[in-house]
Amino acid sequence: MEGIANSRWLLTLCVPFSPLPQAWRAAMPRVVPFYSVKCNPEPGILKLLNALGAGFDCASKGELDMMLRMGVSPNRIIFAHPCKRASDIRYAREHNVQYTTFDTVSELHKIAQMNPDFKCVLRIRADDPDARVPLGLKYGAEVSEADVLLRTAKELGLQVVGVSFHVGSACQNLSTFSGAIENARKVFDEAGALGFNMELLDIGGGFTGHFDEMGNVMFGEIANTINAALATNFPPEMGVRVIAEPGRYFAETSSTLLTPVYGQRDRVAADGSVKKDYWLTDGLYGSFNCILYDGQNPGYKVVRSPLMADSTDSRTFLSTLWGLTCDSADCVYKDVTLPVLRNGDWLMWNNAGAYTVAGACDFNGIEFTTPGKLYVWSDSAVDAAEEGADEQVMNA
Repeated sequence: MEGIANSRWLLTLCVPFSPLPQAWRAAMPRVVPFYSVKCNPEPGILKLLNALGAGFDCASKGELDMMLRMGVSPNRIIFAHPCKRASDIRYAREHNVQYTTFDTVSELHKIAQMNPDFKCVLRIRADDPDARVPLGLKYGAEVSEADVLLRTAKELGLQVVGVSFHVGSACQNLSTFSGAIENARKVFDEAGALGFNMELLDIGGGFTGHFDEMGNVMFGEIANTINAALATNFPPEMGVRVIAEPGRYFAETSSTLLTPVYGQRDRVAADGSVKKDYWLTDGLYGSFNCILYDGQNPGYKVVRSPLMADSTDSRTFLSTLWGLTCDSADCVYKDVTLPVLRNGDWLMWNNAGAYTVAGACDFNGIEFTTPGKLYVWSDSAVDAAEEGADEQVMNA
């Protein structure tokens, strides 16, 4: 136990997964989820989703290889990267991965040269300005550019079979989905007029999958908005297959991160006031890269060490939480109010499954990318209050 508390952080994977696919099917029965592998390529999550019949959104040769080795059929994969390397295209061709996205003339020429049998899906721009991570600056063609792209594909003899979009990670404005689906129908009609057989609509990601206090998945109005837009623009009699690329929806609540405190210091100001510094076994180069790259503001609970006597110090101090690398910028939070912590106490971070360890690197020779893992199967998405955890959830 001492080694766990002082050497590296521990990731607990909790898998009350069955409510999430069930809730998805009930809320949006026409939309088949293709899990976004980049969000969290944890094998436990991937194998479970594979067993449940999900598809997979892959964005690189490595992700394609991972899913194919897991036994996923190529027809349950979409290569959803609009700008692929030549080696990625060759790998997809050699392994019969059929569907891919594009949004530039340059990409169409690469596809025509290296894999003209691809079934191409035109990605259009669909920005939610309030999304946690907007994506339109980098990917997605303007709807006004669709005609040139479609005509280029026609001249090159390529198959364009569908339209995709992504409103941004953790979408906030529901109207973005309805507007994007309406624009997708316009592109479908343009493509149909040019003779393309359009059969796929990919509505991307932007979904979250949290639970209420009764363990029910909180879908909100997003499903009603999408269903209404689909009914208006892509009625079932059109025969269009509809998929989505949820990542956060399945992964975010699946994991809990536990970081022991392994070092501390008092900083005494000129007026005699004291601030605390604490060192954690994770940081910005590890799972907390999500603060920099995913716009997250993770909350935490204090968990007292079961190996020490109960703390009798009820004071609180403004505190700074440092990561464990030598980089002075490796700071998780500054000036947050915390009770007095001891080396060996823990901070527990719920909802740590999305865009956390997936983006970590082993800077300073520290093994951020290979945390200790404990897998837990739970019959309920709602647990009783954690014994030994402070009741107040700290949100920095």
